[in-house]
Amino acid sequence: MSVKPTVLKLGGSVITNKAKTLTPRLQTIERLTKEISRANVSPLVLVHGGGSFGHPLAKRYAIKDGYRKGDASQVLGFSETHQAMVTLNKLVVDVLIQHNIPAVAVSPSSCVVTKSGRISTMMEEPLKKLLQNGFVPVLFGDAVLDSDLGFTILSGDQLTTYLALRLCAARIIMGIDVDGLYTNDPKVDSSALLVKRITLEELKTMLKQIEEPKVTDVTGGMLGKIAELMLAVEKGIPSFIVNAAKPNNVYKSLKGEKAVGTLVVRG
Repeated sequence: MSVKPTVLKLGGSVITNKAKTLTPRLQTIERLTKEISRANVSPLVLVHGGGSFGHPLAKRYAIKDGYRKGDASQVLGFSETHQAMVTLNKLVVDVLIQHNIPAVAVSPSSCVVTKSGRISTMMEEPLKKLLQNGFVPVLFGDAVLDSDLGFTILSGDQLTTYLALRLCAARIIMGIDVDGLYTNDPKVDSSALLVKRITLEELKTMLKQIEEPKVTDVTGGMLGKIAELMLAVEKGIPSFIVNAAKPNNVYKSLKGEKAVGTLVVRG
């Protein structure tokens, strides 16, 4: 690929209301789509989280923990979890297409197999062909088959980093529902300070000090996001964490303009 792609992750807490099961934030999805359209960045890979679509079902059926043989309800739960994510993905892709973005849904469950929760194989050729032909692949956190566990949950964060590494991305933009990485959880600690730029070594030192928010998230929360991003940053792919819930932040980030957030770099 002559031009290195941008990998944009939109968090489930941004595009859905996590307090209400199966509730999308349609106005936010519309706004973000307009920002992506205006930025007109190509090639672009889009990944979104599950929010109130994927997480509650995945937790109810313990999908992340793997298949309990003979548990028919869990098998059905896998199907329900995947279908909920397909439903959210369709909402996102429909809006993208309405704004003349050539989005194509790519379901991870049909092209990814994990091993103990980590991606071991992925059918990448169709994805690369889509990018070469000017399409915007749209992937998502999903229930996937696992060679050790039977099945599990593949987080959008892990998928984002994996794709960035495999596609030799120019950068990762991680859209979440806070302004970036803080010295503590800003939702519970008003004295938490925003970290605007941090190197890999500084981040490793700081990691132990981050307190996890006490909310339901089967994919790891902020610590999970940071741990995944570090894998890409180690390979020289800069990652920018930005508040996608605030207007124009994603647009500015895509355009390389100054935006409030946290830039994570190798050194």
